[in-house]
Amino acid sequence: MSETVTLSTDSRGISRITIARPERKNAFDAAVIAELTATVARVDRSARAVVLQSEGDTFCAGADVEWMRGMADYSLDQNIADSKALAAMFRALYELEMPLVARVQGAAIGGGAGLVAVADIAVASTEASFAFSETRLGILPAVVSPYVVRRIGPARATALFVTGSRIEAKRAYEIGLVERLVEPSDLDAAVGRVLDAIISGGPTAVNAAKRLVREVEGKRIDEVTDLTIRRIAEIRVSNEGQEGLRAFLERRDPRW
Repeated sequence: MSETVTLSTDSRGISRITIARPERKNAFDAAVIAELTATVARVDRSARAVVLQSEGDTFCAGADVEWMRGMADYSLDQNIADSKALAAMFRALYELEMPLVARVQGAAIGGGAGLVAVADIAVASTEASFAFSETRLGILPAVVSPYVVRRIGPARATALFVTGSRIEAKRAYEIGLVERLVEPSDLDAAVGRVLDAIISGGPTAVNAAKRLVREVEGKRIDEVTDLTIRRIAEIRVSNEGQEGLRAFLERRDPRW
């Protein structure tokens, strides 16, 4: 396997997926899409969190120009197959059990902005910028749209999609595409602070909290009341829940 996408895991159980294609602004082509999807599948399911990052000064420029040139004469069936592969990549990232943190150091364009939207927490440099510029090429940000709408809402997604405008990091933070915004020199430290906060929680509880949001999202309170009652009751009697409670009462750190 090439080294375009790498996976590493440290002693704390933090996995890092790195897109290492800075000479092409970390843009996607069919090989990168396949490799990123396969790399997500190799993440240890006991990992506490996953950081999605890239090398160079651009986070991800979306579709590679040469790849797009090669697709210009694709048939409808070929385009459907290609889009299925792209959708599978985003879905694999979205379905990670543990929190996914995006480290955004520079421009995130098209599908690159989609990677930001699919993350649970995006930490961005003030030098970053974002755009869903597909309509300017006469196409659509279709595959990433469910994640973007979920992240920033339909009105803001519509504005970004139909104009294709590039927005600065501050605006991305204001609309919720980015969770934390820091100076470039503080980016790694800020990502580290997010990771510290994640691993301070119980491993099962953290992953369950991520899942819980998706279970209750878009539903009426009466539709999820029984679910939420069962979720809290089950985790209270779990070994992790019991350890967390004892640690709190005994004024000590929990054993996780």
